[in-house]
Amino acid sequence: MLRPSFIAHSLLPLLFASLVALPTFASSAAAAPQGAPHAAPPPASNPLLPATFAGWQIAGTPQESTSPSVADNSAAAALREYGFVRYEAARYTRDQDSLTVRAMEFGDATGAYGTFTLYRRPNMVPEPIGEGAAFDGSRVLFWNGTVLVDAKFSRITPMSVAELRDLVTQLPQPTGNQDIKPSLPGYLPSEHLKPMTVQYAIGPAAYQMQGGILPSLLVDFGRSAEVVTAQYNSLDGTGSLTVINYPTSDIAIDREHAMQRFFRSHGSARNPWTQALADSNPAAIQSRRSGPLVAVTSGGFSAGAAQQLLQRVHYEVDLTMAHRARYVPDTAKVAQIIIGVAILVGIFAVIAIVAAVSLGGGRVLWRRMRAKQGFPSDGSEEFIRLNLKE
Repeated sequence: MLRPSFIAHSLLPLLFASLVALPTFASSAAAAPQGAPHAAPPPASNPLLPATFAGWQIAGTPQESTSPSVADNSAAAALREYGFVRYEAARYTRDQDSLTVRAMEFGDATGAYGTFTLYRRPNMVPEPIGEGAAFDGSRVLFWNGTVLVDAKFSRITPMSVAELRDLVTQLPQPTGNQDIKPSLPGYLPSEHLKPMTVQYAIGPAAYQMQGGILPSLLVDFGRSAEVVTAQYNSLDGTGSLTVINYPTSDIAIDREHAMQRFFRSHGSARNPWTQALADSNPAAIQSRRSGPLVAVTSGGFSAGAAQQLLQRVHYEVDLTMAHRARYVPDTAKVAQIIIGVAILVGIFAVIAIVAAVSLGGGRVLWRRMRAKQGFPSDGSEEFIRLNLKE
């Protein structure tokens, strides 16, 4: 039979240690959220453009708006497709010089990059500013994160590029999956590519403004299509490559079959050929599918050059897992940790009880087995008695 004193002596130390740890864990839980990431609600929206940078000082009150029509009325529909969020325009001065800056913010990097390709022109010169920039004499267009900036100097100096790099560091920075850039432009073959002609669209309005090669109805943006178009120079002529990405391979198969029928029929009254297709060499108009990608060539390519270009478009699986972190209040975090500590104490208590029962029961079972073998059951055999007499 288990002795109560033995069980008490076995349980008390473990229970005491668990209970002593509880206040320590609780106090740590109360203090931890203060320095943890995402411990406070998201801050209020900050100004899009800084008051000063690289010696430039803002003059007057900036123009701010959340309407794409204010930012660019002629491209309002395209800006909505790209996820337009807000617009800000400001005039800066330094000594006798002036600088006009127009900035647009989008929901993610995809929108900023797409709008950059919408406004960029093939004759512009690339510049190392932000994620990408283009320069045409006095105007610099660049994008970084979720922001697109159009800057126009009254006088360009050798330090103008460095000054805009300083502006980049003061623009709002993307968080979480906002910084995920579109992967579709990466499928364009690099050989003979004219980089400044790359255009990216996720809706019919932007695609038409970019002079899309295919009719928008044929592309079918209603199926979440995204399109990248670029110009290529080769020994066998100059032409365009259009790569369309669909959510699934089944949709891509359906669209490729529709395109082949469209090319054979030379369009229809409802879905006529675009001028770019009509002006193309018939041998250059070819298509090929790779996974969910459909590639189409057009322009002045020879049949062989078009086929070689299409063969270099290969789909590669690229899995990306992204999710927005959900804000958890400090009180909820403390409650979760206290509950976890209480569960831990309960586990320790169960372990202590099981250990006590196992040890006590084992001792009783050992004594009974010894008694069956003829040894005393009171434990007296454990002592050596000399019984010395004088």
